[in-house]
Amino acid sequence: MWAFFRLVRASWLFGRILASYLLQLTLVRLLGRERMAARWRRIHRKNARRLYHGFVRLRGVYIKLGQILSIMGTFLPPAYGEELEGLQDEVPPRRYSAIRRTIAESLGKPPEELFESFETRALAAASLGQVHRATTAEGEVVAVKVLYPNVATIIQVDLRVLGWALRVYRWFVPVRQIERVHEQLTDMLSRETDLVHEARCLERMAKNFEDDPDILFPEVHHELSSDRVLTMSFMDGVKISKHEQLEEMGLDPNAVATKLVQAFYKQLFLDRFFHADPHPGNFFVKAGDAGQPQIVVLDFGAASEVSQSMVDGMFDILAGMMTRNDDKVLEGIERMGFVAEDGDRALLERTTRLYFEKLLNLDIQDFSKISPQVAHDLADPGLKRDELRELMKSVEYPHGWFFVERAVVILFGLSAQLAPKLNTVQVGFPYVAAAMASRRTEASA
Repeated sequence: MWAFFRLVRASWLFGRILASYLLQLTLVRLLGRERMAARWRRIHRKNARRLYHGFVRLRGVYIKLGQILSIMGTFLPPAYGEELEGLQDEVPPRRYSAIRRTIAESLGKPPEELFESFETRALAAASLGQVHRATTAEGEVVAVKVLYPNVATIIQVDLRVLGWALRVYRWFVPVRQIERVHEQLTDMLSRETDLVHEARCLERMAKNFEDDPDILFPEVHHELSSDRVLTMSFMDGVKISKHEQLEEMGLDPNAVATKLVQAFYKQLFLDRFFHADPHPGNFFVKAGDAGQPQIVVLDFGAASEVSQSMVDGMFDILAGMMTRNDDKVLEGIERMGFVAEDGDRALLERTTRLYFEKLLNLDIQDFSKISPQVAHDLADPGLKRDELRELMKSVEYPHGWFFVERAVVILFGLSAQLAPKLNTVQVGFPYVAAAMASRRTEASA
């Protein structure tokens, strides 16, 4: 019954938004396009806020959807990206009885028989599960991540509604990428609801950093883990966004941000396997023996691989920007998979050159103080309405790019909060250069 009511609430939310757009299309015929321009902006804003509040009430899958839409905002009216970017995957914890039942069903025994002690109050709670502190029979303090009961059924119901809503939205916005929203969401949820997969990702990334003593990872307790329960060594520290506490520990936030960004560049360009959900709650900071910052990395459900073609395309774009070669930039965009086979290539080239000129002329000393107007001007392709629609048809949204874009946006935003004047491109250049050198060596072999 709860699934039916959830289906009705979600359908009502999307139905109201659809009805408002149908009304506007009717008014266009009566008032004309010019008089409707400002009205369209208002209705986009109103519906974006309506979507935000609806997603907050529905929680679960819809929080994840809102995060995807906010990142893919370049293919939606700007109001949607602006309104949805504030969605946080933080919810009140579930009752302990539900968590106890999941552990008993998944591991064969209730927590009081598996652990020396198990705290019934959750340390943290998100849309798909929550984390509890416990102590093993050997006396080790551990963190136990548990998925909520019926989470698979909830996801199935929600994805069905979303599939319908996105197909309807395609009638109004002729964007190929809109189907990718559903695809990326399904992919994300399949990863984040398989804790065996998360354990493998954790151990793989830990191995990639085994030579770096300042990037720390928890250890998995496989005997106390399953597809719905993940038990790890307990890792503490100061949340990375707590600027004042870092300084009280004698740590330089600039050094913390530098270490974080360097680790990400290594993941992306050298390992081609990266943490795709780098929000502040997934990083703690500790002081090392020599007073240097050490970063504890948590939550690997969204860890992703990046294809070689996508990395090569990013290299081409960087090389094109450094040599002021916009043809090389376009070549990189095409190699990454952004160019549709039947798209208007001439229009795409013209738009690429426009963006290229804007980026070259952009002078930002403090990355935390980029005004909304600067961001809007940078994102505005300067095209007429018909040209913009044609451009949207000419661009694909390559598989896997969402996770890269999401990680870059979140991580660089976090870096800007910690160290506003840090040049993230310059900090990461040694890793990019090393990866490009490796690429040339492989090509000549």
